[in-house]
Amino acid sequence: MLKAGIVGLPNVGKSTLFNAITKKNILAANYPFATIDPNVGVVTVPDTRLDYLSELYLPERTIYTTYEFTDIAGLVKGASTGEGLGNKFLSHIREVDAIVEVVRCFENSDIIHVEGNVDPIRDIEIINLELAMSDLEQIQNRINKIGKKASMTKDKQELLEINTLKKCEEALLQNIPLRRVEFDKDELLILKPFCLITLKPIIYMANVNEDDAILGHNEYTDRVSDYASKENASVVVVCAKMESELSEMSDEDKDTFLKELGIANSGLDKLIFATYNLLGLQTFFTSGKDECRAWTFKKGMKAPECAGIIHSDFQRGFIKAEVMSFEDLKQYGSELKVKEAGKMRLEGKEYIMQDGDICYFRFNV
Repeated sequence: MLKAGIVGLPNVGKSTLFNAITKKNILAANYPFATIDPNVGVVTVPDTRLDYLSELYLPERTIYTTYEFTDIAGLVKGASTGEGLGNKFLSHIREVDAIVEVVRCFENSDIIHVEGNVDPIRDIEIINLELAMSDLEQIQNRINKIGKKASMTKDKQELLEINTLKKCEEALLQNIPLRRVEFDKDELLILKPFCLITLKPIIYMANVNEDDAILGHNEYTDRVSDYASKENASVVVVCAKMESELSEMSDEDKDTFLKELGIANSGLDKLIFATYNLLGLQTFFTSGKDECRAWTFKKGMKAPECAGIIHSDFQRGFIKAEVMSFEDLKQYGSELKVKEAGKMRLEGKEYIMQDGDICYFRFNV
């Protein structure tokens, strides 16, 4: 399951957004540290292709892929050294695939700003510094532990580890997040067990008022976009208050409401699409009378690996994959017609799975 950690300063709309995302009414109070335990919420990933398959096959069950959000307590300046509720929360972020950083891009005199005024770039830099300091502490602990031995060693692997760690230390001391540093494959393998926060891909979620959400941006979000472009991060503009209202509606009412406002997708949908894009994720389907199901895979994966997502036996005993594209199925209207048109393919072990493939795996264990 895809996991994202939501971070941000107190009172930027993080918990309101999280409630809206998961329809869980957790404590969203107008004061810092209202969120103490990491709250986890799971949402299904919307996919109109799966809706179509479900209508076509009328299966007993339809299973969407899911996305897990962890709401991390509001960080403040000095969190990595124990300010506020400190480092305890940073450990929760180490487990996620991506970071969603909520940034306040709206004026509202009723909602206190922990730093006194609205300045999204300052806020981003406070959070990013705390995340960098947390990584730095981890890296330096490891350097201190292996440093002496590694400097005397002739062991290639140990030397590579100490050099990689020092490369990280150098960047973090200059407050450069590790995702901006170039690492080769071997260096990344060394860093993998550390689960470094600043190495994770990041999406900035700009929380705006309702008018700016309809417009799609404001002067604050433009500054955030400018900042994000320097580290290949995406920005999703969202109105937490509007998302909160949308979460109370039925799917039909939600669609009508968004159409009336001239908005194509809700903020949550935009966030999900942005995360998929950022992490290079795609979807393949399995369909039949029993079940229609969406499966998430990493772009570039071959057919046997994708079969393994369903069950390890499928990968171990993989023979062939019977594949048709969703587009072909939609165009011809039935599986039989896809076959008659010669568009159903048998693919072997080297086949690279494509987004929207509908598969039947043949295997023998």
